[in-house]
Amino acid sequence: MDGVVLVLNQNYEPLNVCNIPRAFRLLFGSKAEVIEYNHADIHTVRAVYRAPSVIRLQHHIRRPRPRVKLTRREIFARDRHTCQYCGRVANDLTLDHVMPRHRGGGHTWENLVAACKPCNHRKGGRTPEEARFRLLRQPFEPRSDIYSLFTTYLDDDRNEAWRNYLFLGRN
Repeated sequence: MDGVVLVLNQNYEPLNVCNIPRAFRLLFGSKAEVIEYNHADIHTVRAVYRAPSVIRLQHHIRRPRPRVKLTRREIFARDRHTCQYCGRVANDLTLDHVMPRHRGGGHTWENLVAACKPCNHRKGGRTPEEARFRLLRQPFEPRSDIYSLFTTYLDDDRNEAWRNYLFLGRN
C-alpha cells in the first residue's frame, strides 16, 4: 500500500497525487474511476484488488492556480544559482533581501534574491542603490507548472503511465 496515484480532474487535467488508500476510498465511494492500473495487487482478507496508478474524478473540481513554495532552494533555482549582483555562479549562495527587513522589506518572492557571500556582506543592511549595486534581474514569483509539480514522481518506474496524462511524452 506504499504507492502513489495520479489524480485527474474530470477533464483529465492533473490535479494532485494521493496515496493508494485514499485512491481506494475515492473509488469505492464512486467519486473516481480507474484510468490506469499499477503493476501491484492489494490483498485483503476476502479479495485481491489491482492497485490504481491513475484515477479520474467523476465531477469537475475548481481549484486555484498552484503556487511555488517560497524556499531557499526555489529562490536559488529561480536565480539559476547566480549572484544577482555580480553574476558569479556558485553553490554557496546566500539569500539577500533587496529592501532590508528592518527597513520594511518583506520575506516575499519580489524582495528575495540569491547573492554570493562577498556581495551580501558588502551590501549589508542597505538598499542596492545605496550600496551602488545593480540587480541583474528583477526578482519575481515563478509560475508553477505541471513539470515542476509532478516530475519528481516520474523517477519511479511504476509511474511511467503518468507521462501520457502529464503531456511529457516518453524520453
